[in-house]
Amino acid sequence: MSLVRIDNRLIHGQVIEAWLPHIGATTVIVANDELATDILQQEIMSLAIPHTIASIFVSVEKLAETVEEHKGDASDTMVLFSSCADARRAFDHGFGFEMLNIGNVHYSPGKKQISPSVALSDEDEGCLKHLSRKGVELDFRCVPNDPIQVRL
Repeated sequence: MSLVRIDNRLIHGQVIEAWLPHIGATTVIVANDELATDILQQEIMSLAIPHTIASIFVSVEKLAETVEEHKGDASDTMVLFSSCADARRAFDHGFGFEMLNIGNVHYSPGKKQISPSVALSDEDEGCLKHLSRKGVELDFRCVPNDPIQVRL
């Protein structure tokens, strides 16, 4: 797996213009329960992805199974989650990953701004600490050439 990322925007410019070329991705897997059943939104998001890159939309719980099905592919893959809760749920359902990039988590009341692009609730912080205790390295940055901004 080349990159596992939390970004509440999912598919957008930083992913398309910076991360996909940086990792040489040929597949993007979006693990999101709402999108997994919303064909129209999938089609809209797919329009932003270059035609040379495959896009797959799955529920969080089916992610491990989907990755296993595509394991034989020699492609580099980017997995996108909209929240830490989804990343943790996928991890707990058998989708193992060693590093988690936290790219963008919007501010809302009750959250602490910990970097220019990441605001965490107490639940988010607990979730990330849980993954860290399980051996997942946390990488807070928007784009590949940014320095890692925060360590929990």
